[in-house]
Amino acid sequence: MKVVAFNGSVRAKGNTAILLNTVLDELKNEGIETELVSLAGKTIPGCRACFKCFEKADGHCAVTDDKVNDYSDKMRAADGILLGSPTYFADVTAGMKALIERAGMTARANPGILRRKVGAGVVAVRRAGAMHAFTSLNIFFLIGEMIVVGSSYWNIGIGREPGEVEKDAEGIETMKTLGRNMAWLLKRLQG
Repeated sequence: MKVVAFNGSVRAKGNTAILLNTVLDELKNEGIETELVSLAGKTIPGCRACFKCFEKADGHCAVTDDKVNDYSDKMRAADGILLGSPTYFADVTAGMKALIERAGMTARANPGILRRKVGAGVVAVRRAGAMHAFTSLNIFFLIGEMIVVGSSYWNIGIGREPGEVEKDAEGIETMKTLGRNMAWLLKRLQG
């Protein structure tokens, strides 16, 4: 079993990475292979609405000069997907939004490629706006017919400067619980 996590923060080693790694550590403890992909420094334009992904129906976006098709391949190969983002103006980052648009449209053009995979969104927030960002991530999973995993509270950690989220004891414990819940579900689905 494998879980791939996408860090939508422009800070490759910031609070979002800390939260995602906390979840991934729990998954590793349960014997599940993990991978963390950082979108930091990557230019990912949004969906062009060309609908060529529907014409080709090969699981890939028609735009090939960035990493989105590689990321879509990683999603298809994984049993679980984590999407993480800091909160930017009460939503996910532009890079994460572009990934959601393009990988999501490709998945819509190829029905069932994400069906029954396990997914969870993780959000780092300074103060407010996290619920909208959290919803944006979860909508990707729900429209892809994925199974969304919950935790002991919303999958949110509070902190602005890199590392501050580690002071949010409840947020860190929420991530640990999320990792354990995700592992439990993956094992049940694998039989």
